[in-house]
Amino acid sequence: MSENESGPPLPEPNVEKASRWLPSLVWLIPLLAAVIGLTLVVKSVLDQGPTVIVSFRSADGLEPGKTKVKYKDVDIGLVRSISLARDLSRVLVTIDMSKEARRFTAADTRFWVVKPRIGASGVSGLNTLLSGSYIGVDAGKSEETKTDFTGLEKPPQVARDEKGTIYTLHGDTLGSIDVGSPIFYRRIQVGQVTGFDLEEKGRGVQISVFVSAPYDQYVGKNTRWWHASGVDVRLDSSGFKVNTQSLAALLVGGIAFESVSGQKPSTVSPAGAEFDLAADQASAMREPDGVPITTVLYFDQSLRGLSAGAPVDFRGIVMGEVRSVGVEFDPVKKSFRMPVTVDMYPARLGRSFAQTIANDQERNAGPQLLERLVARGLRGQLRTGNLLTGQLYVALDFFPNAAPAKVDFSAEVPEVPTVPNSLDELQTQISSIARKLDKVPFEEIGKNLRDTLKSVDVLMKQLDAQVVPEMKGTLAAARKTFNEADQLLQKDSPVQSDLREALQQLTQTLQSLNALSDYLERHPESLIRGKQEKKGEQK
Repeated sequence: MSENESGPPLPEPNVEKASRWLPSLVWLIPLLAAVIGLTLVVKSVLDQGPTVIVSFRSADGLEPGKTKVKYKDVDIGLVRSISLARDLSRVLVTIDMSKEARRFTAADTRFWVVKPRIGASGVSGLNTLLSGSYIGVDAGKSEETKTDFTGLEKPPQVARDEKGTIYTLHGDTLGSIDVGSPIFYRRIQVGQVTGFDLEEKGRGVQISVFVSAPYDQYVGKNTRWWHASGVDVRLDSSGFKVNTQSLAALLVGGIAFESVSGQKPSTVSPAGAEFDLAADQASAMREPDGVPITTVLYFDQSLRGLSAGAPVDFRGIVMGEVRSVGVEFDPVKKSFRMPVTVDMYPARLGRSFAQTIANDQERNAGPQLLERLVARGLRGQLRTGNLLTGQLYVALDFFPNAAPAKVDFSAEVPEVPTVPNSLDELQTQISSIARKLDKVPFEEIGKNLRDTLKSVDVLMKQLDAQVVPEMKGTLAAARKTFNEADQLLQKDSPVQSDLREALQQLTQTLQSLNALSDYLERHPESLIRGKQEKKGEQK
């Protein structure tokens, strides 16, 4: 084919220009990779949650990269690393939280280690026996945020999202109460103890309790609280009674509450309300004692068996208790005396007496009332409350025959006079009798008795040697006389026959006389005629 037929010649490819474009296309690959990497980094940063550091006393059960952080069994974080604090007192656990866990940075958020535990509220954390320990968290409600927290050594008893009310109780002692101990209302568990601490100056304990909703509506202003721990055993006229709230209260203690009226209160107490905690139900339901009256009693006898807390009894009514027992030296009498300080509550003796005391105190006449009572014979006395244990108590009563006494109101604490108890009086009488017996000359009496016995022995020998033979002869003669008399008195004896005949004749004579008397009584004229005939014969 010719050149014309084939057309114009084709241009040759520019190989040099194509080779210049190839290196520029290769740089697109790392640039694309960088963009993708940057995108992943940005996405990772955007998806990453906060990082918090929680300090614990120990890292027991925690492992970096394995231990999870859970809220209501949902994973919200993972332990990144564990390190020691600078002072080596705690461990610092760094936790990477998820994006959804940003709300767990509130300042009042709580962290703790979940592991198997046995407490007053029961057994918890058994699921960690196979899966291992994890960190539990309770979301806070504070607007302030932070990243450093101090972990709890024990799980909180109440979660912040649980409905209910927290109250504070004040008592003399904690008893067997512990964190997690149950709260009862009519023997139904309605809450638990969340914490406790000593009050200011250590005068008592304050206990924080949580009552779940809707049972917190039964807590009002007049609600009474008491220890429901252990067993309440009573022996009275109705028999033997045993009372306890539940087996849990028997083992780990508990607290019960109820209103005075036994009904739902009209006004519900707000959160944080404070109540007094009584030792038992009877003490809780009793009317308030009011302000106590402090007095002192001095005894001149041993106080063994009397201790602080012993009752002060007035005719069967416990109107107070012993505060302290001591000893004092009297420099005037050069002897020791035993002071017993007691707190008495007049309100326990009835409202009328308490009102009288209150009015007298307003008029500054309380001391006058006490003085009048003492003038009437009010005295204190130690008595035995238990013969087995020897426990004593202080009894107040009126003793009209007691020696006159006055109350010294100039002293810091007024004194109530005392009298010895019956046992001491008996011991005094026995001692007096023993002293009198010691004065009896038993040795001289014994010597005289021995001399008398010797004289009696000599007399008996004389009787045996002289009198006894003569008495034998006398007895023989007397026996002979008795025999003769017996013979005379026998039925067939002549004397008996003559006596019977004489008696028969005497009986006949009496019968004749009776007949003559009857005839004369019927015919008195014969007696007159007889007298006339006798006079005629005499003439």
